[in-house]
Amino acid sequence: MTKISKLLITRRRFATAVAAFSVAAPSVLSAQEETQPTGTVEIRTNNYSVRDWRGHFSNLRKGAILVDTKGRTLHYWPEDEAYHLAFPVSVPLTPDLTRLGRTSVVRKRIGPDWRPTPSMLARNSDLPAYIEPGPENPLGTHALYLSWQYYRIHGTNDTRKIGRQSSNGCIGLYNDDIEELFGLAEVGTQVLLI
Repeated sequence: MTKISKLLITRRRFATAVAAFSVAAPSVLSAQEETQPTGTVEIRTNNYSVRDWRGHFSNLRKGAILVDTKGRTLHYWPEDEAYHLAFPVSVPLTPDLTRLGRTSVVRKRIGPDWRPTPSMLARNSDLPAYIEPGPENPLGTHALYLSWQYYRIHGTNDTRKIGRQSSNGCIGLYNDDIEELFGLAEVGTQVLLI
């Protein structure tokens, strides 16, 4: 088994796919015809959404990440389109904290450190000024830094946040999932938040 195929088959992903397929399979085709653009298939289970969003990208050079903030799902396609990954994520608490549009990965970091943004400090002056890498770090084990200042796709040690509106603007994943995405995405990977 290759490293990629081993990464694609996780217990959580397998269980989610089986549950979604068994619940939604009979209605997927009719739902596609009634509510989705041609070529888009949607399966939902517990706010976890899986769609084919590739039409939002003119190419997949250096791969592509799409974050569906309403479906609370991050999608990844490699440049060669050999597979598609979907991960449940945490999204910003409120619309005013949510930034939508196109950006890209500009830096990757294992063991990121964390400093609250000026707006976070304005909302909560009790926040610590700095948290070093480690188990208490809100960015988890890995982070993809985006071209938008202060915005990241990162892990979290608080798994209760995944699948919820719970962040201050960033997109959070389980640490296992961000580690997998971190190994696949590269600097220059295009990112779209919708």
